[in-house]
Amino acid sequence: MEPLASLLRPQKLEDFLGQDKLVGKDGPIRKMIEGGRITSMIFWGPPASGKTTLANIIANTIQADFEKISAVIDGKEKLKEIIDIAEKNRENKIVTILFIDEIHRWSKAQQDALLPYVETGVITLIGATTENPSFTVISPLLSRSRVFVFESHSKENIKIALERGVKLLKIKVKDADLDYLAEISNGDIRFALNTIEIASQISKKITKEELEQAAQKFLRYDKNGEEHYNIISAMHKSLRSSNPSAGVYWVTRMLEAGEDPLYIARRLLRFASEDIGNANPNALLLANQVFQACQNLGIPECNTALIQLAEYLANSPKDNRAYVAANLAKEDIKNYGNLPVPMHLRNAPTKLMKELDYGKGYEYDPDLPSGKSKQQCFPDKLKDRKYFGDK
Repeated sequence: MEPLASLLRPQKLEDFLGQDKLVGKDGPIRKMIEGGRITSMIFWGPPASGKTTLANIIANTIQADFEKISAVIDGKEKLKEIIDIAEKNRENKIVTILFIDEIHRWSKAQQDALLPYVETGVITLIGATTENPSFTVISPLLSRSRVFVFESHSKENIKIALERGVKLLKIKVKDADLDYLAEISNGDIRFALNTIEIASQISKKITKEELEQAAQKFLRYDKNGEEHYNIISAMHKSLRSSNPSAGVYWVTRMLEAGEDPLYIARRLLRFASEDIGNANPNALLLANQVFQACQNLGIPECNTALIQLAEYLANSPKDNRAYVAANLAKEDIKNYGNLPVPMHLRNAPTKLMKELDYGKGYEYDPDLPSGKSKQQCFPDKLKDRKYFGDK
């Protein structure tokens, strides 16, 4: 039986939900469709935001041949078959739209194979990806395509889709319960429709409890994808802004989505050094203890230790001078290479080294009346460098 989400897939632009910036009255994709001239495009956005549906609608509207490849399953052999079709279509003045789902999963070599056909117009490419194309799509292909960013569906749009589903399934659901399902669907229409379809198999008069049972709530979080880096960035910046509640929220988001607690602990350990440093040296000690606690306890027992640490780090005074100094020193090393160690700082374990003035003139600070020498400790080219504003 065909899934509800497939049965309700819009076939024309008037029925398409969301992405008003792209297909609204003045949207660039709508203008291309109305003008009848489609360029190659990359659709970048979260799952179930309408990428495949819009590609189908474009092909239907301009009466193009729509060929589809799944980057997970298909490779160059499938591409070759489609190119043969596209070249015949071209002879008959038919546009061929090649839709590649999850194009980020194709290798560089596979993406390279597309270039000549995109460039010469044999195919019009529409690639769909949930990953940042800057990192996953090769530059030559990006330069020949327009990137359009899709947004997660609003709660209002998801509710419209659910109302269509309720009508098709001939079931009854309270309006408030539809609101609830739209809210927990995290912008994913497919998830919402799948949930209502599963619930309809339980009862024709669906309650909130049945929706919860069918939903099995989820969080969008790809450990190797962009959302992973977005959330860890949000955690770090919340702690840096001394906002313990926000820091705890992002830590918990990761834990609830199944992140490795040791990864979170490592990031918090880094934060203690990078952003707090010697403003509160105990932060680094506590962070290291929490890291060890996570190793010893595992989940879920270590979760509260991570929360405790996040609160402590957020409330600690901040000092990033160690981080700044490390970067300044790294830049000097990059610019000047292996500068010679000043002679007076060199070790002189042999007679020859002493005869070559290794160690000559070195001042042993504890023996000085002041306890502190003013001797040069940098290489000559960097002798006046100050990474900490030291005097």
